[in-house]
Amino acid sequence: MNTSPAAPPRSRSGQSPPLRILLPILVLAMGLVAWELVVRLNDIPPYVLPGPGLILRTLVADWGVLSESLLVTLVTTLEGFVCAAVGGIALALLFNQSRLLEYSLFPYAVVLQVAPVIAIAPLLLIYLPQQTAVVVCAFIVAFFPVLSNTALGLNSVDRNLAGLFQLYHASPMQTLRYLKLPAALPHILGGLRIAGGLSLIGAVVAEIAAGSAGAGSGLAYRIAESGYRLNIPRMFAALLLLSAAGIVIYGLLALVSHLVLRRWHESALGKES
Repeated sequence: MNTSPAAPPRSRSGQSPPLRILLPILVLAMGLVAWELVVRLNDIPPYVLPGPGLILRTLVADWGVLSESLLVTLVTTLEGFVCAAVGGIALALLFNQSRLLEYSLFPYAVVLQVAPVIAIAPLLLIYLPQQTAVVVCAFIVAFFPVLSNTALGLNSVDRNLAGLFQLYHASPMQTLRYLKLPAALPHILGGLRIAGGLSLIGAVVAEIAAGSAGAGSGLAYRIAESGYRLNIPRMFAALLLLSAAGIVIYGLLALVSHLVLRRWHESALGKES
């Protein structure tokens, strides 16, 4: 009988999970070392290009201000994301139940998506309170991916299963609950993953517009303020926090998607091997 130890699990790409984690970290470390060497060897002043070490020290020194601004941006992002998720899924369900409603309103959702938010934000700041306008910008950017992905999922039900439900005289609500929603769930979760990052982008754009109007307290406002004052190390530190926030948001939504789908959907089952 073969008693040799089992081989470590490998992903579908053939790489073991630890290697998939270590390689990006190694590339990041090499890039940071190269960046620091370029700054030091060429004696580049901090107001042109600060090194990673100075950015880290600035992040620690200014953590009180930057953390408060980060919290403001995250709250705005969360509010815009929740509004986009609820509104996008609800409207897609209505579209699925009424083709007339879909034909009447979907073109306006497309117009809302293609309109540049950087041009809409100043108008919203005129007609709405500042915080409301920033949340609306985050909602506008994140709304369409949720709507389109959910609508796609609801319309992608297997025809054989749909015919079976019709054969057994299932009501529209039963078909929606037991067939369409489970089939559309991977599409919905995919749309939510996209919307998470886009809501952060919308909040940042609106905060920059609010900062140019002389008001604001979010992280994007700190970036604009640092640029005006040529405090480039603080600008890079704020950008680092924004990037980290975006990665965490995407990671949390991807984790939720995996936990929901891991028992039955192929996209998550493949990651278990």
